[in-house]
Amino acid sequence: MSASAKEKAARDKAAKSAETKQKLIEGALRTLVEQGIAKASARTIATAAGVNQALVFYHFGSVDELLAETCRHASEQRVALYRERLDRIDTLADLLVFGREMHEQESADGHVAVLAQLLAGAQTHAPLAPATAAGLELWIAEIEKVLVRVLSASPLGEFADPVGLARAVSASFVGIELYEGVDPAGAERALAALEQLSVLVAAVEELGPIAQRAVRHRLRRSVRG
Repeated sequence: MSASAKEKAARDKAAKSAETKQKLIEGALRTLVEQGIAKASARTIATAAGVNQALVFYHFGSVDELLAETCRHASEQRVALYRERLDRIDTLADLLVFGREMHEQESADGHVAVLAQLLAGAQTHAPLAPATAAGLELWIAEIEKVLVRVLSASPLGEFADPVGLARAVSASFVGIELYEGVDPAGAERALAALEQLSVLVAAVEELGPIAQRAVRHRLRRSVRG
């Protein structure tokens, strides 16, 4: 076989391998959305992907490694989809409006369920924990950038922790996905409560400079307290 023929064969093999891995990732996503983490076996994933289950182990080594890669891949894809809009958000109210819309869209597409399922699975499958945390961290990093930008212009900014808030917001939206399954009205009320907080923040931001100084002074006394 000539050198050029060998190179072509190697390229074809790599392309076929990448195609199979992508099918397995998509099969894992479908399995998590439709059947949950408890049903995510090599057999069910391979069936969803339309390939032989032995390929799960050939390409990923284990089901847990496939699920970990699926989490990373899905999070990267979804965060990239929303990044441009996140970069345009300049108020807390806008962030919460975005969060509600994103939650509805991601829930409809099954992607919030995927992260929630993986978080649940990570409690008993240690190999899933780092990848699931990394997937959630992608969302946290984007939300943190927005909070830093929004709170820097707010009279409440010096009293807020954007790093901690970003994690609280991200965790709450994943948690609401789980809660919504057993109490839709309660989940809706939780989202509405978050929006009410944004109204309170906006009201403080609209106060005059003297009133804002008084608010900051009172908050500083409370913090030192």
